[in-house]
Amino acid sequence: QVQTVESGGGSVQAGGSLRLSCAASGYISSAYLMGWFRQTPGQEHEGVAAISPNGSGTYYADAVKGRFTISRDNAKNTVYLQMNSLNVEDTAMYYCAAAPWKGKPILTPSSYRFWGQGTQVAVSS
Repeated sequence: QVQTVESGGGSVQAGGSLRLSCAASGYISSAYLMGWFRQTPGQEHEGVAAISPNGSGTYYADAVKGRFTISRDNAKNTVYLQMNSLNVEDTAMYYCAAAPWKGKPILTPSSYRFWGQGTQVAVSS
């Protein structure tokens, strides 16, 4: 049902910023929690941030708190991830995913049903 397509990745120097976008199909505002995950070669998906259907509830991984901001525009069926003060450890493939809404934001990969193809983020020192 739901499809997600990520964009906005690229190469930046440490301390710089990027804004990732996730275009989602269908009407997701009342049914889906949206999340951002990242992955490096040989590693499992790591939760980055999640946002509730109406945007009022958010959750961030400790590694990105204070630097990243997740938001959504349901009228445009789009979710964003503003990434500031990037460091080398943020280098990864970033994925957008959708999960059935259960009342609270979560960052457990197994809970997410629909995944995008990913967009690469590379941060250099």
